[in-house]
Amino acid sequence: MRRTKEEAEQTRRAIMRAALLTFNEVGISRTTLEHVAKSAGVTRGAIYWHFSDKQALLRAIREEVSLPLVDKADFTLLHDREADPLDRIERFLIDIVTMIDRDPHTRLACSVMSFKCEYVGELEAELEEFARKVEHTRKSLLKVYSEARKQKKLKAGLTPDAAALETTVFLAGLIRLMLLDAAPRVRRETRSLIATHIEGRRA
Repeated sequence: MRRTKEEAEQTRRAIMRAALLTFNEVGISRTTLEHVAKSAGVTRGAIYWHFSDKQALLRAIREEVSLPLVDKADFTLLHDREADPLDRIERFLIDIVTMIDRDPHTRLACSVMSFKCEYVGELEAELEEFARKVEHTRKSLLKVYSEARKQKKLKAGLTPDAAALETTVFLAGLIRLMLLDAAPRVRRETRSLIATHIEGRRA
């Protein structure tokens, strides 16, 4: 039984890898489960055993990547209360972009979600889920910026709410440009860009 469960998990991951490569090659909307089955070397029945439809398959790929990123963000931002609040935000930004840049699977998944998906019809719910995760990050940043203001470390005239929103927008744009191979300078200078962003928020 244990071997069967391990084999099932291996098949599930093989399907997810094949789907990600196929999504990247032809786009999510144009990919069929037949394409994925052929790429993975399995039957459509094997796919339906693990995933009810293409949306469920896409959701599994997204969660495999986004959950570690969210967990990392929560730990860095919210649990290391002894560190300087703005230092925690800077480390959070560096950790996120480093995880995306250095792990090929994470980078490919983020690229597919950003550039190869039309969030309409059956995939509209995926965009709503993405928006919820963005809002979760903004609220986490808001808590840390509020700490910075209480400690008088936040720039005068800058509210925690505005700072959190600006950093959320900054991170979203930074990641999107990082994923473009046509923008190599952004990838080379991420730490400098992040440092400048944080420095502009210090008192």
